[in-house]
Amino acid sequence: MSTLFGVPVDVAYHIVLALTNVLTPLLGGLAAVAGIVVCTAAVRLLVSPLTFRALRGQAAQARLAPEVQRLRQRFGKQPERFQRELTALYQREGTSMFAGFAPLLVQAPVFSVLYLLFRSPTVGGAPNTLLTHDLLGVPLGSHWLSGAGALSVHGVVFLGVLAILAAACWLTARAARRALPRTTPGRTAPGRTAPGRTAPGRSAPAGSASTGTASADAVPALAVVGKVAPYLTVVLAAFAPLAAAIYLITSTGWSAAERLVFAARTERAARRTDGAMQSCATGKH
Repeated sequence: MSTLFGVPVDVAYHIVLALTNVLTPLLGGLAAVAGIVVCTAAVRLLVSPLTFRALRGQAAQARLAPEVQRLRQRFGKQPERFQRELTALYQREGTSMFAGFAPLLVQAPVFSVLYLLFRSPTVGGAPNTLLTHDLLGVPLGSHWLSGAGALSVHGVVFLGVLAILAAACWLTARAARRALPRTTPGRTAPGRTAPGRTAPGRSAPAGSASTGTASADAVPALAVVGKVAPYLTVVLAAFAPLAAAIYLITSTGWSAAERLVFAARTERAARRTDGAMQSCATGKH
């Protein structure tokens, strides 16, 4: 194990072990699994402010994607001018090009510690006793490919865990797409053209967007994160110990819930904005 994470992993190990001991009278053999779930959920709750900050940054980047594309078409041959205009755009909108992933980078060491804990056979030079516990008779330290076959108890448990993880990944990707902002002419500042729409009497530039939806496809990086990357977790779990797979299920499920909450908040805010603008428009007439 890396000495960089040695002490944090040791601390996390004793916390999960204490949770397991507390839960054993209530849950018996499932106490270690419950300890993994409770510890993971508690950590995700503590870092949730950073997660929601990253989600707001990602939504802002998706919303501004058509504007960024227009700046690239206009100043693509002038890198310094393009960078100045891009920085000014983000400043006007109260965000930055790093807002979507910088908070996630801050979280990365925390999640690395937990993942290392649930996959390491030793902690602090001693055996990781958490991995000696089991789920339905399958040791938490065992691997999928080391079992007796797909039809064995070992294989069925792992396939069930991987199926649940795949469902959580799908839900996360779906929630990410749902949270993408949709721009409408009514939300565009006076004197400006809504993203993806052309001003009256002008034709759309070649290669420009022709829709008012700021889709993930407008930002290739977000498209990869939203559509492909979540499912790599299933591949990772297939080669990890069962304890790590349970951790990944809990973390991914929590991530899906956070994205659904964020999407619901975004939709409510959009409805309130539309309602307020319609009321203003009605009052003017």
